[in-house]
Amino acid sequence: MTGSSLDFTGENLLRDLAPQVLGALVRRFGDFSAAEDAVQEALLAAALQWPEEGFPDNPRGWLIQVASRRMTDHLRAELARRRRETRIVMESSATSAADVALSVSAAGSPSDPDEDDTLILLFMCCHPALTSSSVIALTLRAVGGLTTAEIANAFLVPEATMAQRISRAKGRIKASGVPFRMPTGRERAERLGAVLHVLYLIFNEGYASSIGPSLHRTDLSNEAIRLARALRNLLPEDGEVAGLLALMLLTDARRPARTGPDGELIPLDKQDRSLWNREAISEGIAIITEALSKGSVGAYQLQAAVAAVHDEAPRASDTDWSQILALYGLLKRMTDNPMVTLNHAIASAMVHGPRTGLELLHALDADDRLRGHYRLDAVRAHLLEMAGDHDAAIAHYRAASNRTTSIPERDYLATQAARLTAQRT
Repeated sequence: MTGSSLDFTGENLLRDLAPQVLGALVRRFGDFSAAEDAVQEALLAAALQWPEEGFPDNPRGWLIQVASRRMTDHLRAELARRRRETRIVMESSATSAADVALSVSAAGSPSDPDEDDTLILLFMCCHPALTSSSVIALTLRAVGGLTTAEIANAFLVPEATMAQRISRAKGRIKASGVPFRMPTGRERAERLGAVLHVLYLIFNEGYASSIGPSLHRTDLSNEAIRLARALRNLLPEDGEVAGLLALMLLTDARRPARTGPDGELIPLDKQDRSLWNREAISEGIAIITEALSKGSVGAYQLQAAVAAVHDEAPRASDTDWSQILALYGLLKRMTDNPMVTLNHAIASAMVHGPRTGLELLHALDADDRLRGHYRLDAVRAHLLEMAGDHDAAIAHYRAASNRTTSIPERDYLATQAARLTAQRT
């Protein structure tokens, strides 16, 4: 153990390690649901012990060892229960499977204990037997480390409903008997779209947390970037994999300038661009430039291109909004994502004036996916302010502030409303 005098920053470390430990246990024992329970017990043990005893030299190995013991205890208890119920010698296939798992446990893990199985876990969560919403929910829970409550908030459903959805998803994976291994080429192709979408959501939740007091959750955004890098190493010729990694790097590069000294939100046009991570910007631009040169262009590549235009502008006033508008025009033809329509309206306002942008927002008022969402109110408020209609802008800033569950965004929107109110008096 290292000394206990070290500052305990275990919450982020445990969140980073959780999917890696879960992947190792699922590989070793094959029971997704039981493995997740064992990992949670190990994380709790670490949270209680490490602050007092100090960090272990190998935190990941410590968690795997503790969780494996929990799994072994679970299997032994299950085996004893089956013995009592059946009162026969263990010859059934179910009992044999338990015996195999116990034998593996006694002999040690058949795989490299330092092997990171998170990417395999990611593809496993994106199993085609699951619905799209179940895939996203399960992956955010198992790989992203979000709590059930946080996922329920993102999906706008009760926590109990989300807990049932995740439980059913784990049950379907178990029933499917899918082996814990990297999918074949054909299987990867079938699941890749879901994998990219989930990584995109995990990154977004880390870059702009939807709930709570902090604008950022770097543990999530960093893990999404790490997995996107691993995915690109696996599929180096895939343009959309490259596009997603570039998008993450180009977006995350602005993070140091997005908050003030008290954690307050600073909008893009007010940020100190000298704080942006130039190394990440250079890497992101190089990746997206190479991907676009190959000819087949997808949605993530176009979004990365938009991010690159923003990052290349020395000042906000130097932003090439005409190019951004053209890129969003292409995106609109490629996808019906309402957030693309929202960003297209913003770009249109920057090029053709706020009234043009406001007209384009009308289409979103009838879209159930965004109607009543705080971002629609926030954008409308900004464009109304640009158009000089401060009374209407104040009303929409307040509406947006009341609807968001992110405290930094709530405070920023409320401040905008207060600023315009003060100017009016």
